[in-house]
Amino acid sequence: MADIISIATAEPKYRHLQADIHSFMQQTYQLDAINKRKLKFLYDHSGINTRYSVIPDYNTALSNDGFIPADESTPFPSLEQRMVIFDQEALELSVTAVNKCIDGIIDPQQITHLITISCTGMSAPGLDLQLMQQLSLPATIFRTSINFMGCYAAIHGLKIAKMICDSTPGSNVVVVATELCTLHFQKEFTEDNAASSLLFADGAAAVLVSNCIQQKGMLTLKNFYAQVAEKGQKDMAWKLSSKGFLMTLSSYIPQLIESDVEELIGNALAANALSVADITHWCIHPGGKRILDVIQRKMKISDDDLQYARKILSEHGNMSSPTVLYVLKEIMEAVAQQPATIIGMAFGPGLTMETFTVQKN
Repeated sequence: MADIISIATAEPKYRHLQADIHSFMQQTYQLDAINKRKLKFLYDHSGINTRYSVIPDYNTALSNDGFIPADESTPFPSLEQRMVIFDQEALELSVTAVNKCIDGIIDPQQITHLITISCTGMSAPGLDLQLMQQLSLPATIFRTSINFMGCYAAIHGLKIAKMICDSTPGSNVVVVATELCTLHFQKEFTEDNAASSLLFADGAAAVLVSNCIQQKGMLTLKNFYAQVAEKGQKDMAWKLSSKGFLMTLSSYIPQLIESDVEELIGNALAANALSVADITHWCIHPGGKRILDVIQRKMKISDDDLQYARKILSEHGNMSSPTVLYVLKEIMEAVAQQPATIIGMAFGPGLTMETFTVQKN
């Protein structure tokens, strides 16, 4: 058995109102009247109220003292400068999430496996080794890293954790997903950059998966199903450049998801001999308001079914890989005293669609 024992989250110290971010973007992009109206419409209909970032700039007046310079003659931060901040801030968030996750359950030295996840920063030695040192984890610990998989990467991490638990007795696996998406803001006003600056935020989540701990409220990982829609390969992409990571995020993503999501969910449920009627809770990665609207309409599910996804979108935006774990944490707390059958899903570059099912007896 592979059981989710605990989920914990951690946010940076800067909490920005979506309205303030919108004002900041209008200043930074230096838009004409038409594009200002377009941007305002997008922000007003984003379903997001607040987002978190490791940098303070997004609700302040433009100046050359912050991360994002106001002066046209001042170069925008290079990839190297962005990665310096990632190394500092990602470790702090990750340590906080892991400590909260295992607090009162196990000591750090009892962690047998460590899986780190990120698509917004990379180095060697990386986050996994930094965490080992900071938490005084055993030098012999099994560790692996999942990089550049995007929003569905946490599901892939849970899949690996289940494989470990299914094959290795006495396993306490910690999966930690940490993303600092706001470090990769780009000044050029394009459709992709506008969409990224509208949606993405920073955050971390840690999950303890074990086959040797018994605790009230734990969830049992049952199965996974993944599917790649190759027709969407060019519509969602994430590439390195000298001026940061560059996002491609086509407005056609919701339509692509709509055309495939019914088959995806049907196949995922069939793998568990389940039907839509058997599902008590839907753990959907809130990639954006339109994506949630499309899934709700296509699957004919209720507002209550998406309340947790919409709550996280409203309060945190899209943090990439940790986001679906934030949603699962909300559901795990809601079903603490009742049985549940949960299906989760997230979408990322490829276009890849990953699902998982968990049960609570």
